Amino acid sequence: MKKQINEAVNSGFSERCEKRGLRITPQRSIIYEELMKSADHPTADALYRRVRKRLANISFDTVFRTLMTFSENGIVNVVEGYGEMKRFEPDMENHHHARCVKCHKIIDFKNEAYDSIVVPQELQQRFKVLNKRVVLEGICEDCAKK
Repeated sequence: MKKQINEAVNSGFSERCEKRGLRITPQRSIIYEELMKSADHPTADALYRRVRKRLANISFDTVFRTLMTFSENGIVNVVEGYGEMKRFEPDMENHHHARCVKCHKIIDFKNEAYDSIVVPQELQQRFKVLNKRVVLEGICEDCAKK
């Protein structure tokens, strides 16, 4: 089962890399696989700790630079941390985020109305919008219970 999951991850990953002219290295594959397994929008540091369990000699710099290369090539998204560390996610489909201001958890959600937000004309004249993503900030249910 695990082998099949890894093969599925790698086949999609291979296609994405080929399309963008990126070499597929064992380090890149493992970093991508670990990101695919995560549901928590990890920071580069959190992902580095996970990857080190599989590649003990990998450096933080390699993990960070790889994630930024993936982001620059449209393989992963950077989830800006609003003054916090960058966080990463492999979900390239259009979706939005709810962010807890206490624990900083990020929850993905889809909403057609948010997808259809019209960019104000005055902004369209000064700014070319490439992506629309709504970020709702509040307190998650776990933090609300505390």
